[in-house]
Amino acid sequence: MTGVPASAAGGSSGAHGAPGAASGARSGATGGAASGGRSGGSASAPAGSGASSGSAADPQGGARPARGGKIAAAAVNQASLWNIANLLTMLRLVLVPGFVALMLADGGYDPAWRSLAWAAFAVAMITDLFDGHLARTYNLVTDFGKIADPIADKAIMGAALICLSALGDLPWWVTAVILGRELGVTLLRFWVIRFGVIPASRGGKLKTLTQGVAVGMYVLALTGWLATLRFWVMAAAVVLTVVTGLDYVRQAIVLRRQGIAERKAALEETEA
Repeated sequence: MTGVPASAAGGSSGAHGAPGAASGARSGATGGAASGGRSGGSASAPAGSGASSGSAADPQGGARPARGGKIAAAAVNQASLWNIANLLTMLRLVLVPGFVALMLADGGYDPAWRSLAWAAFAVAMITDLFDGHLARTYNLVTDFGKIADPIADKAIMGAALICLSALGDLPWWVTAVILGRELGVTLLRFWVIRFGVIPASRGGKLKTLTQGVAVGMYVLALTGWLATLRFWVMAAAVVLTVVTGLDYVRQAIVLRRQGIAERKAALEETEA
């Protein structure tokens, strides 16, 4: 809605002038914020518009840049970071020190504290299942999420394994195999990142699930047949860890060879 012309403003009543000014202010603020958010610049209202007849107009009759442009752009950027997927990732990062404190409380062998530690570990594993799915489904993928999500995954699993080995509940070689595999796969991904991305396989997802169940069972103070069962679940997790790790090595080598061959073919075609 445009502003009231100067000739009409003097003769109109207050009841008509107030809505016109309010509509003009709303129109000018909305236009300025939208233009600033898309183009990154400041939007100025044309003369005679609602923005020029409101408080945004300067004494010389010109229109000042809309002050809400930068604020609106900052709000959009902040919303892209503070989304539900990133909040779940941040929650996992916060749970890591809390889990360690609960795990080692009262010497690390109190069943009550171990149960609370298991609850923290379970929450971390459950959020791991949802944050990536939410980010991809609702287009919430951010640079922060790409970096923080794998760090949070490895941090909570590594903390649990190290605590269990330090307390004598789990052999150190099991912790070394699992953490060594995770570090090795990460390095492999960086090694071939120029040629492509190694996709997550079904075996890798099954490995993650089995590891989570096995470590969770070790966190709890189980006895009897449940203690025997957790041993076999951990054994299955170790086997899957090794097998999927070797498969990642194979995929990395194949991907690198294909990438080198394609680059060589493209170079020869260019030279020809």
